[in-house]
Amino acid sequence: MKALVLNAIEGLDSVELKDVAVPALKAGEVLVALKAASLNHRELWITLGQYPDMVPAPFTLGCDGVGVIESVGEGVPAVRIGEEVIIYPAQNWGEDPRFPAPEFGCLGMPGPGTIAEKIAVSAAHALPKPNFLSFEEAAALPLAALTAWRGLFTKAGLKAGEKLLITGIGGGVAMFALQFAVKLGAQVFVTSGSDETLAKAIALGAKAGFNYKDESWRKALPKVSGGIDVVFDGAPGASYANYGRALNMGARVVVYGSTGGFTFPVHAPELFLKNINIAGTNVGNLDDFTAMLAFVNEKQLKPVIDRKFTLAESIEAMHYLKDAHGFGKVVITI
Repeated sequence: MKALVLNAIEGLDSVELKDVAVPALKAGEVLVALKAASLNHRELWITLGQYPDMVPAPFTLGCDGVGVIESVGEGVPAVRIGEEVIIYPAQNWGEDPRFPAPEFGCLGMPGPGTIAEKIAVSAAHALPKPNFLSFEEAAALPLAALTAWRGLFTKAGLKAGEKLLITGIGGGVAMFALQFAVKLGAQVFVTSGSDETLAKAIALGAKAGFNYKDESWRKALPKVSGGIDVVFDGAPGASYANYGRALNMGARVVVYGSTGGFTFPVHAPELFLKNINIAGTNVGNLDDFTAMLAFVNEKQLKPVIDRKFTLAESIEAMHYLKDAHGFGKVVITI
């Protein structure tokens, strides 16, 4: 079968679409004939070795995938053959719902990758694909939507009517945070370095947008919003100092990335006098994934897709994500 393989931890030049063996099924697993996958910036960072505890190359990339169950391993009912499924993008969360176990990891490193014709996964991790979504739309969900869901609801406890700030709108995780919050009935404010991107976010339901290249946004935010209850931030190193004073009493700040730098200053009196909570989050457990899919089904939420590529064009898709991607998810059809 064909798969997108990272041959060495040396960047995109080491990525190759090549023939690999069809995975053998273990007890409790299903073999999924993949129909679509999607890309995350995680794949780019993996090629550069920017994750701790990297497994040795070669391995197949990708953690987002949907498809049809083709065969089942021992202990899995044969009736599942033919099911259209969406795959939980991680493995080995562990027993504590508050945080993952040391063995936790995602598909596409250290687990098998989804940018391939087939994948073997735990039967419990192959959930029903939302019927109203195409394979391509459903493939946009797993990692990004799960990360946004856990951050907003499991960690921050976002409620209808609250005021949410999402920094760096445009990427997959931030986009799902916007869509989830709007469907919930929260008031959403966003930042971006692009006025065009801000306009698109407002068209999707954001109340207002702020271009972070304009330093006056830190003064405009509290005036326009009246104060922020929850922040969903993938770049606190560049953002926190600009929204810190706009936080309401009891505000929750959820950090899910570090693209703006690894550290950021916090004004301690502001933190404890306002009873502000700062939490980190990454990915989510199977319960989070199940709850996210239920919400997507209930609200008939459709992901925003930037561009589609075929499996034969998957290397081109990686370069597009790196150099030209702007708004929504990059999807690969298989």
